[in-house]
Amino acid sequence: MIPSINESGDRTIGLLYYLYGPGRAEEHDDPHLVTSFDGMAPDPGRTADFATAIKNLAHLLDQPVQALPEHARPAKHVWHTSVRTAPGDRTLSEDEWADVAHRVVAATGIDPGGGEPGCRWVVVRHADDHIHIVATLVCEDGSRPDDFRSGKRAQAECRLIEKELGLTLVDAGDGTAAKRPTSAERHKAERQGREQTAREELRETVRRAMAGAAGEEEFFDRLAAAGLLIRKRQAPSGDLLGYKVALTDDRNEDNEPVYFAGSTLAPDLSLPRIRERWSAPQLDPAAAAPDDRASTPSGPAQARRHAAAAAWQAILLIGQGSDQQAAALIAASGEVLDALAKTSAAHTRKQLQEAARAFERASRSHVRAERGHDRALRYAARDLVYSGPALGRGEDGATTAMVIDMVAFLVIAAAHWHGRKNHTQQAAAARQAAEHLRTAYQSAAQHPIAVLRHRGRRLSQPLQRRQASHLRQAAPELAEQILAEPGWHALAATLTNIEAAGHEPAALLAEAVAHRELDTAGSLSDVLVWRLRRMADLPADASTMPETDTATPQSTGRPKRPSLGRNTRPPRAR
Repeated sequence: MIPSINESGDRTIGLLYYLYGPGRAEEHDDPHLVTSFDGMAPDPGRTADFATAIKNLAHLLDQPVQALPEHARPAKHVWHTSVRTAPGDRTLSEDEWADVAHRVVAATGIDPGGGEPGCRWVVVRHADDHIHIVATLVCEDGSRPDDFRSGKRAQAECRLIEKELGLTLVDAGDGTAAKRPTSAERHKAERQGREQTAREELRETVRRAMAGAAGEEEFFDRLAAAGLLIRKRQAPSGDLLGYKVALTDDRNEDNEPVYFAGSTLAPDLSLPRIRERWSAPQLDPAAAAPDDRASTPSGPAQARRHAAAAAWQAILLIGQGSDQQAAALIAASGEVLDALAKTSAAHTRKQLQEAARAFERASRSHVRAERGHDRALRYAARDLVYSGPALGRGEDGATTAMVIDMVAFLVIAAAHWHGRKNHTQQAAAARQAAEHLRTAYQSAAQHPIAVLRHRGRRLSQPLQRRQASHLRQAAPELAEQILAEPGWHALAATLTNIEAAGHEPAALLAEAVAHRELDTAGSLSDVLVWRLRRMADLPADASTMPETDTATPQSTGRPKRPSLGRNTRPPRAR
């Protein structure tokens, strides 16, 4: 149950006309009064003389305001909140909604009850899933109500109501969420056939422009390249103080662009907060970019390898570092997701975009990020952007699967951290992002994992037994579970590639297993495949590598010699 409070009105009758009217999209169905401060207020929705009834209702609510001397009347005296049930909740009865309203006005100080002075208020219902409470902010004795932090008080009361009425339990917020689109913005988007409101589209575009950007000039160049209109606010000295952005085709009734300041899109998109990412020193040498490159782009596949390595390091640091360091890494993880969503192939892009949108909520909390520790992730995001779009096949496609797998574990680590800090909305958002990443991974990994499984099945029996022995040596407690997975053959092929490259399979495998988060993996084999191929610097796309010691037809029992094509070579002597 979600209360949304707005107390900036100055015309009671104007708000009542809207609530009793058809709505901006004819969505108001049977508007009527549910209850009121005295239980006797006139109901414009249940009378033949609507015009008279609505004027009488407005006059009744405004009487305490009008009784004050004109200079003592509050300029903004209309308090308004909607209270909405979650999708899927049952429809509440009139009596239940009336009880909800009484509890909300009492909790917020609008009408505390118990003999204390209260304001006049009414409840209007014009849909099954929500009500509107309208009050005037002057008590019967002429005093102002004690409505300080009324939004938080309403939220707390709604959490109790949800439990008592058996409704969906909404995660408690902490004031760091981005502002929701208004109903007017939603209806406007519907009329224009947009999937998102202008506010949501701008927030997403600005976040992508920020991903890995090295400074103001680059950031604003990206905004312009994305087709946004930009207004900059400057001090008399010429220093830049802030910015606003607008969509070219989002205009008001005067045909002027509708601008949004960065801070109104999301708390971390104000110019001062964005600048923190650019100006922070490097605080942790271990968090440097792999080859300490600030701007030189690589190819899409190599950029994804760098991002996977940065994500791997960040997973360890989130668990071992300070809260401030973790907050910085989690925020930078959002930049990597934004960059992946922007540059990945079509068959993974939609799920990556949904993951980035969901994780946006997880990227902010009241823990102030200590910038500098996030350097490797921010460089990785920059490299992804400048390396260009990745193909959905070959090494590009396989390294996409690799980085998605690693970033999914990074997002899960963020969810665990938020859970420990009781950041319920952020933890839920991170878990939702992880689900989208799992779906994207299945799409990206289908072909490269299938190639590895095929090669693993073709390994000779002695070689398969040797790789199983390496597995039992490195991870005795997980070995039987992994051997029973369909992905075991892909892992066996990878261990064979590692051995052929001169590494010790058991030692490298033990190192890969030692790291956290295997307990959340859908397939332990797949996770270890990508960890090992990254650690050993093997091609992610195994089809570019020669097959090694493949099985032969059972009728001969002799090893089959691989062909010596362009991408193959004879097996090494053993």
